[in-house]
Amino acid sequence: MSIYKLFYITCKNKNEASKISLSLIKEDLAACANILPPVQSYFKWNKQTQSTREVIVIGKTLKKKMSKIIMKVKEKHSYDCPGIVFIDIKNGNKDFLNWIKNSLK
Repeated sequence: MSIYKLFYITCKNKNEASKISLSLIKEDLAACANILPPVQSYFKWNKQTQSTREVIVIGKTLKKKMSKIIMKVKEKHSYDCPGIVFIDIKNGNKDFLNWIKNSLK
């Protein structure tokens, strides 16, 4: 399992995504975060199919920061059950990966 992680978080709007992203950066939980423009999301909630526009946050972090990221996002997020997932970064520019590690001491 890689020490480098990519995280994916859905948010209700750009304002919420910005607040969460800045909080993660300032608290050394993420090396960087990218906010993607609104997307149309379809999902089941309370046994009903629903649809809404959401903003996506993609960020880079380390494995040891995952549980703190989940806690921080849940604390700041407006959803009852925010979508927060992590993906291993197995390969990449070694200089960039070192930058992630060195950014998050």
